[in-house]
Amino acid sequence: MNLHITKSKNAESFYICKSYVKANGSTTSTIVRKLGTLEQLLPEHGPTRDDVVAWAKNEVKIETEKYKKEKEAKTVLIPFHADRQLDYGKQTFFRGGYLFLQSVYYQLQMNNVCRKLKQKYKFKYDINAILSDLIYTRILEPCSKRSSYKAASEFLEKPSYELHDVYRALDVLGAECDLIQAEVYKNSHFLGKRNDKVLYYNCSNYYFEIEQEDGGKKYGKSKEHRPNPIIQMGLFMDGDGIPLAFSLFPGNANEQTSLKPLEKKVLGDFGCQKFIYCSDAGLGSESIREYNHMGERAYIVTQSIKKLKKEEKEWALSPQGFKRVADDTPVDITKLSEDDKGLYYKDEPYTTKKLHQRLIITYSPKYALYQKSIRDKQVERAQKMLDSGKPKKNRKNPNDPARFIGKIAVTKEGEAADIQHYLDEGKISDEARYDGLYAVCTDLLDDEVSDILKVSEGRWQIEECFRIMKTDFSARPVYLQDENRIKAHFLICFLALTLYRFLEKKLDYKYTCGELLDTLKAMNFAKIQEQGFIPLYRRELITDDLHEICGFRTDYQFITKSSMRTIQKKSKGKE
Repeated sequence: MNLHITKSKNAESFYICKSYVKANGSTTSTIVRKLGTLEQLLPEHGPTRDDVVAWAKNEVKIETEKYKKEKEAKTVLIPFHADRQLDYGKQTFFRGGYLFLQSVYYQLQMNNVCRKLKQKYKFKYDINAILSDLIYTRILEPCSKRSSYKAASEFLEKPSYELHDVYRALDVLGAECDLIQAEVYKNSHFLGKRNDKVLYYNCSNYYFEIEQEDGGKKYGKSKEHRPNPIIQMGLFMDGDGIPLAFSLFPGNANEQTSLKPLEKKVLGDFGCQKFIYCSDAGLGSESIREYNHMGERAYIVTQSIKKLKKEEKEWALSPQGFKRVADDTPVDITKLSEDDKGLYYKDEPYTTKKLHQRLIITYSPKYALYQKSIRDKQVERAQKMLDSGKPKKNRKNPNDPARFIGKIAVTKEGEAADIQHYLDEGKISDEARYDGLYAVCTDLLDDEVSDILKVSEGRWQIEECFRIMKTDFSARPVYLQDENRIKAHFLICFLALTLYRFLEKKLDYKYTCGELLDTLKAMNFAKIQEQGFIPLYRRELITDDLHEICGFRTDYQFITKSSMRTIQKKSKGKE
């Protein structure tokens, strides 16, 4: 600290300043405190200028001593010895990213749900610690239950249970799967209002590393095109992309049969009575539409144009009658340029045996160009098949390029018929008629088209949910065999996805899944000589945001053991 005096035409001012070295090596100073002008200081510290200067120098001395004491109080001196080896089996590396997940876990009051389970079953182990660790490791390092136990031992808070307790807890979690889902939904309102006026539904399947069918593990149409037995999951998601409920059903079952049992659970156990059901055409059959036309529910489902009746299909494929979604201006879509980024629609009443509906056809030049580019590549591959003389059709793949290859029997006098293959231009032209077109069917007869389409466009989020579970959380392959424990495995994946989605929402969806998960996985600490912890991660905007939303900070140069215990308490909502 030093005394700094400046003189101007009308005054002489006194300051206490501190010098420091900038990152580029240059020296500068900053004002710590302004003492005042000579005219202001003379009445109290005079009568002469020398008296004022002497007083000001004494103030500098006092400020310097104060700064030194504060600096010493925040400085931790830890001795290191270059000739001393590490102690055997001593852990110095700790994972800390789970603290931010733990903040959401306790806001969902999952600990209270676990308390209810413990009161019901009277077991001795800590099911709250087991469930929370299984969820955190599923997000940070997805692996087997045995490996999860090992990974959790590297957390700042070590497991208070044994490995055999984990498998016992799985039996309870599987048995109480429905109760836990309902409780989590009710508790989720503590984090803010749920956007449950729109519910999206979809199904996916997960394969097992086994060869034979067993229980619900049946041979079916695998999303990964694997020959292994699979189990299917039906998932409800709210309008913000946060999971609501799930169910499991056999791999060989029709996925349409999975909806009503799970929706009845949502209506009864969750208390959701008024919502718009939204799904793709595969889960929008006539019976499903009728079911969601009852009560205060409604539906918005995609519709296959190819499966429409002749009259409706001709109307849908006609370029006439389109309007711009943004302002309802009539548009001739045949005159739109390929680089047009607008969206256009037409709609009409669509009545079936039991339902009065509304059929909306949209057209996007951008989507049309994309479909044309894909088809052009497939036609090119079909031509190569013809040139090679080996046109082989895969009937299971609707996008197989060989669908554009036709065949005709050519006979010559006195000879057997010869099969010749050719590029079917008629088939290509027929598919081109559908480029850029998309159909939506709904019983919302008076709503704005833009609002209906906005709801329908949100279906991508449920696909994202399945992608995160499968890819980032490694939900498959499934190695467990017991039906109850399999259910517990998917419950843990569901809860992990729920926690993660709430964390995304609290961050205002500013970061991608990869950015957020990589950051959480990197937030590790080194324990120093039993004195405290040093963060091993880089401070960035995303780490600042995580600390801000969770109400604690771990980005200090050094964190004492007592401070870390305080952080752990704050992550559990305890001050």
